[in-house]
Amino acid sequence: MELIRIICLPREWFSMLFSQRYGYKPVNDIIQSESVNEELRARLWNVFQQCYLQERQFGFISCEYDNLLVSILGNFFKLPVDNTLSSNSYYRALKNQYSQCNWYEVYDFIEFVVRNLGDEYGSGSKTNQNFREMCNQILEDENSAYRFVDDHVTKIISEIEIEAVEQAISQGKYDVVSMHLDQALTLLADKKEPDYRNSIKESISAIESLCKIIIGENKATLGQALKKIEEKYQLHPALREAFSKMYGYTSDKDGIRHALLETGDNPCYEDALYMLVTCSAFTNYLIEKSR
Repeated sequence: MELIRIICLPREWFSMLFSQRYGYKPVNDIIQSESVNEELRARLWNVFQQCYLQERQFGFISCEYDNLLVSILGNFFKLPVDNTLSSNSYYRALKNQYSQCNWYEVYDFIEFVVRNLGDEYGSGSKTNQNFREMCNQILEDENSAYRFVDDHVTKIISEIEIEAVEQAISQGKYDVVSMHLDQALTLLADKKEPDYRNSIKESISAIESLCKIIIGENKATLGQALKKIEEKYQLHPALREAFSKMYGYTSDKDGIRHALLETGDNPCYEDALYMLVTCSAFTNYLIEKSR
């Protein structure tokens, strides 16, 4: 019986690693919330160098290059500065400090750059704006939990939300539901070709699959299943209605997977992340409610 159940799982299940299928790889390892991997650290340094160092290093304003390096070493890293050192020595010292600093100091560093270097060294708001935009693109590409909002690096996903996703993916009793959510996370976090459209589809499919399991009716629509869950498990009508409206469902044919995902509007990272977190939280809620 167990063998038959596993064979009926969607083929995507078998392409995942064991740790992915059963939730042993923490979401924090995919969404960088309390860490900065080497790729993210290096790319942020590269864009800092491109925006603030490159022109000064090789241009006629090379004296500003030294001043900028000294300013960061002295005012951000709080190191004693020897004015007799060469530009290369300052650069190596700064890069070494950056490479070895804690993950949260990387975000302190890019905040310091935007808040202190633009006006002081003549870069102006355009340079800062370009730097913020380039940083935000990198932070999205590398699945960081943070973004620049004005001059502040701000968390866009909380630990509670991450825990909700981890808990939902780890629901071993509901293999198909876990598979959909894990696939949603995988598609969202793909660095080379993120697929936000199908990530949203997988998040919604998790809820649909769970509702069918709870009521024991494989052919029920999400609306029908939620209605029966409402009656059997005292799901508040307002919550059921709000959830149905939130995802635009009236039937499988006219639901969000068709109405939202087949329009000309392309879902973005924030859309897919919101759907993943919300569907994960609702998954956990329904499982507890139906026990």
